[in-house]
Amino acid sequence: MMRALILGGTADANLLAVAIARAGIDAVYSYGGRTRAPADQPLPVRSGGFGGVSGLADYLRREAITHVIDATHPFAAEMSRNAIAACAQTATPLVALERAPWDKASGDRWIEVADVVSAATALQDNPARVFLAIGRQHIAPFGARPQHAYTLRFVDPPDETLSLPNADVIVSRGPFTLEGELAMMRARAIEWIVARNSGGTGARAKIDAARVLGLPVIMITRPSLPDRPRVESVRGVMQWLGHRTCLGA
Repeated sequence: MMRALILGGTADANLLAVAIARAGIDAVYSYGGRTRAPADQPLPVRSGGFGGVSGLADYLRREAITHVIDATHPFAAEMSRNAIAACAQTATPLVALERAPWDKASGDRWIEVADVVSAATALQDNPARVFLAIGRQHIAPFGARPQHAYTLRFVDPPDETLSLPNADVIVSRGPFTLEGELAMMRARAIEWIVARNSGGTGARAKIDAARVLGLPVIMITRPSLPDRPRVESVRGVMQWLGHRTCLGA
């Protein structure tokens, strides 16, 4: 009997949960636990880490999981690596639901870097107004560049004082529109954008807005992962699960 585990926390994972629930598939939705007010799900939910590869492997055996869908953020590399290893240990089929990364288009002013530390180094020395669109777990390296005025956008208000001396936080949940991103950047006189190449449509508006405004974008490329089966849509996951007639994104 099929029992799926969704490693979630993304908009695509939420859409997948709806499709799986409608198809009547027994499944569990897992959150990493970093978001205090996650979106409601139509499936049973667990929250928090598994305890590394061995903990996830034990969970798969204990809960009789037959299929794992890694629908985590493309930059949640540790979780993805753990899923690959745990599924290999338990012979559990695994597929990644992962949108293709954004491609550089005409008019884009990208500076592509390998990681967050490199992104902080790539900023100009002169004080500038910077939109950090990278999540609260990754802002520490920018503490070494205190001359800049930073705008940050989080799903939840920060629990602690930020390590950046000059930072303003927007609390908001996407998806975001081009018009909204243009208005925000103009109102705050944003001069630089730092972003991760997440792909998909939900977070793309800031990249399109940067192109319209002619702003430079420091684009952090995705971490490399071992090869694994991968699809780019909810429909692709449903087909992988054998539900070819179920509609999905």
